[in-house]
Amino acid sequence: MNLVPNADAFELYRDDWGIPHLRAPDANRLAYAQGRITAHDRAWQLEVERHRAQGSSAAFLGPDSVAWDRFARQSRLADTARRCHEALDPDTAAWVRAYVDGVNDGLTQGAARDSRFTRTGHTPTPWEPWVPLGIWIATHILFAGFATKLWRERVARALGEDAVTLFATDGPGTAGSNGWLVPGGRTGSGSAIIAGDPHRFIEDPGVYQQIRLSCPEYDVLGLAVPGIPGFGHFGHTGSAAWAITNAMADYQDLYVEQLRPAEGGAGDGGRDGDRDGDGNGGGIEALGPDNTWEPVHRHTETITVAGADPVEVEVLETARGPVITHGGTAEQTLSLRYPPRVRRDLGFAVLPALLRARTVADIDRALDGWAEPVNVVQAADSEGGLLHRVAGAVPLRHRANRLRPVPAWDPQYVWQGWAETPAEPVQGFAVMANARGIASPLGVEFAPAHRAERIRELLSGSADWSPKAMADVHRDTYLASAAPLLALLPGLDGLSPAARALRARLLAWDRHMAAESTDATVFSAFRACVVRRFAADPALADLAGAPAGPEVFHPWLYLVPRVGYALEGLLTTALLPALDRAAHVRAALEETAAAGAPDTPWSQVHRLAPWSALPDPDAQWPGLGGDHDCVNATSTVPGFTDLTARASAARYVWDLARREDSLWAVPLGADGVTGSPHHRDQLPLWAQCELVPVVTDWTRLTKESV
Repeated sequence: MNLVPNADAFELYRDDWGIPHLRAPDANRLAYAQGRITAHDRAWQLEVERHRAQGSSAAFLGPDSVAWDRFARQSRLADTARRCHEALDPDTAAWVRAYVDGVNDGLTQGAARDSRFTRTGHTPTPWEPWVPLGIWIATHILFAGFATKLWRERVARALGEDAVTLFATDGPGTAGSNGWLVPGGRTGSGSAIIAGDPHRFIEDPGVYQQIRLSCPEYDVLGLAVPGIPGFGHFGHTGSAAWAITNAMADYQDLYVEQLRPAEGGAGDGGRDGDRDGDGNGGGIEALGPDNTWEPVHRHTETITVAGADPVEVEVLETARGPVITHGGTAEQTLSLRYPPRVRRDLGFAVLPALLRARTVADIDRALDGWAEPVNVVQAADSEGGLLHRVAGAVPLRHRANRLRPVPAWDPQYVWQGWAETPAEPVQGFAVMANARGIASPLGVEFAPAHRAERIRELLSGSADWSPKAMADVHRDTYLASAAPLLALLPGLDGLSPAARALRARLLAWDRHMAAESTDATVFSAFRACVVRRFAADPALADLAGAPAGPEVFHPWLYLVPRVGYALEGLLTTALLPALDRAAHVRAALEETAAAGAPDTPWSQVHRLAPWSALPDPDAQWPGLGGDHDCVNATSTVPGFTDLTARASAARYVWDLARREDSLWAVPLGADGVTGSPHHRDQLPLWAQCELVPVVTDWTRLTKESV
C-alpha cells in the first residue's frame, strides 16, 4: 500500500553534473521523491545493497557472494533491521515508508536503464519498509572492526598476552575519514568552513549520492547513502552544516560460547519470533553468566546461488547474540553482541531531525539520539555556533571485552549500560582524522596521528581560508609515516654501491607521494620489501599461516597487510627482541637496488581499483597520488599491492557564509548506470582532488519530467 497520496507531486531538477535537486510540498512527499529518483538513477546499486542486507545476493551474483550472504544470515542483519523498524516512532516510520514507496515506484524504470539486470537475469521485487534499516546495518556491521579481535586473539596465542595490541593501527578493512572545522576567525568571510572526506572502499556505483531535498519546511543538500532517506553523515541546511568521521570506538563484542545438547533435546525453536527460517530447535544450550544453561535459538536457512547448488546455513543465537562462527569447540564458537540488536535502535529518528536543523544546538540535540555507527561529529552554523562531539551507542563493560573474545559464562563481561559520549569546545581548528583524541575513552586502536597533525599544520599556514583553497588540503601527499623507516638508513654499513646510491636517493626524497614522483614509487618498492621480510621472519612464523574461519573475516587476518600497516610500531617495539630490523632493512635495500630502481611515476603503479558487484571489463581507472597515511589517503596495502581500493568516497567543503560557495565531488558521478553521461564525469576531477560547485539557484538548474 502506498502511503503517499499524489505521490507524483514533486519536481525534479538537475545541475550540469546530473545531481538531482528535488522539491515537494511536504517532508513525506520529499522522502518519496528521494527514493524514487534514487531508484531511477541507481536501481542496480539499490538491489545489490538490499540483497546483501538480506543475505540473498548470491541468487544473482553467484558463488563469490556466498561468504557474505552466510555472514549476513548468521549475524541476523535482516531480522535486526525488522526489529529496529518495529521500534520506530510513527512519524519516522511513515517517513521511511514514504522513501520505500518511492523506491518501489522507481525500480522498474530504473532497472530498464541498466543492462546489468538483463545480464544477471535479476528482476527487482518490492521492498519492505524495513529494508533501508537493513542496508544501513549491512553497510556498518564491519565498520567498528570487531574482526580485529580475532586477530588479537591469534597474536596473543602466538606471541603472548603482552603483544595483544602489537599490530595496532588503522588496519585493513577499517573505514576512516578526514574532517576539519575552520572557525570564522580564520576564514576570509568571517564564517566557519567545514571540509573533509570519508575514506571507504571505493565502489562502482559510488557509496555516496550528491542530492538536494527541498520542501516548505527545509532545503538541505548533502551526501546520502543510496537506500537511506535523508543525510546521515554530511549535510548543509543553509544556516547549519555537519560532517562526521569514524570515531574508532569499540562497541561490538565477541563472546566465546560453550554449547551442549539440550536436556531432552527440544531446544526453543522459534524463540524471539523467528521469521527467517523453519524454527526447528534441534536442542542446543549455552552456558550463561549465571552458570546456568540457556536455550539457544536455532534454525536453518537456504542460500540460493546462481550457477551453483544451494547452500544451507545453520543460524544460532545465544542470549549474547548471533553465533558468527561455530567449529564445535568453545574456542571456535563465537557470538556477536552489537548495539542495534540489543537496543532495537539505529537512531533513525535523528535523520529527519537533522534535515530540520537550523543551528548547532539543533544538530547537537538531534545527535543525542544517534546509535549506529559511532561517529565524531563537527558542525557549525551561520551565527558562529560550533560543535565537536561523539555520537553513538557504546556499551559499558570490562576492558577485556574491547581487546579480544571473552567467555560468555563469566559475569564480569556482561554489558553494564551505555557510555556518555564526549564533547569538547572548539578552540582553534577542530580536526578529526581517526587519531586518538576526543573519542579515546571509547576505543582501543586508532589511526596514527600523521593525517591529523598534517591537517593542523596546513591549516595553520593561513588566516584567510576560502572554500576553494580547501582543495590544497585535500590533495596533500606528504607521508610522515616514512620517517621511522628512513631513519634506519644512515646507520647501515657494508652496503653495495647500488644500495648506497638508493639510500642517498631515498634520504633526499621530499617524502611526498605525489602522482608524478618517481621517488615515491621507489620508496613504495623498498617499503614492500621490508614488509615482506618482516612477515617472513621466524619471530612471526606462528602468524603466517592462511586465515581460518569464515572468509568474510580474512582481510583482518593476513599477516602481510598487518605488518604493512603496523610497520612504524614494529620498527621500534621491544616486544620482538629476536626481530633483526637492521638486517631486514639492509637486505630490503639491497633487493630493491638489485631489481633496479623503477623510474616510473607513482600514478602509473598506484591506480584506482574499485569494487563492483558486476565489474565492467572495459573500465579504465586513473592513477592517483597519495598513500594511506597522507591527507590524500589513497590506501595501498604495503607489501601486497600498490593499487588502491580505499580512498576518499566523497569530498566536501561546507561554507557557512554562502552555501552556494560550497564545493563537493564523488569518485565517479551522480548516475549509477554504466555508460550514462554522468556515471563517471567527476572521476577526472576527483583523481586530481578538484571539486565541483554546489548549485543552489533553481534558475540555474534544468527541470526534468518525472
